[in-house]
Amino acid sequence: MPPTDKPVSRREFALRAAFGAASATLLPLRDFVPVANAAAPAQPPQAPGGDAKLSPQSQAEAGSRYESILQQYPDRFSEAQKADLKRLSLALQPSLDHLREFTISNSDLPALYLKPLVDRDKKPAAKPATAAPAAAKSAPPATKPATPAPGKP
Repeated sequence: MPPTDKPVSRREFALRAAFGAASATLLPLRDFVPVANAAAPAQPPQAPGGDAKLSPQSQAEAGSRYESILQQYPDRFSEAQKADLKRLSLALQPSLDHLREFTISNSDLPALYLKPLVDRDKKPAAKPATAAPAAAKSAPPATKPATPAPGKP
């Protein structure tokens, strides 16, 4: 489709998106899956070659993670899934070791300070004037001059 300078309205964009999504459901699945991968027999999962790179402590941690998953869900996994779980737990361990290398102390501050706008906009309350009530108490109250009611002499 050639590029155009005409802007697309929201309605037209939604219509095109709906047609695109609907047409994707009409395509057969075999167009998306390569034929070579679909016809190849399933190979047994191999242990990753990174086992030798892990320290004995890291290997023990990965093994304990795998065992805890199997203890928590004993009947849920097939043999292929169990082998995949073992492979994934061993593959996860180097990134966990790398993450644990960073030193963090209690003095490290967070990267982002969140201060509510309410605290910044709040003005201090005005102090009440204490001198005015004291002066008012000592002075006699002002009285209005008596005026005769209208119509009465």
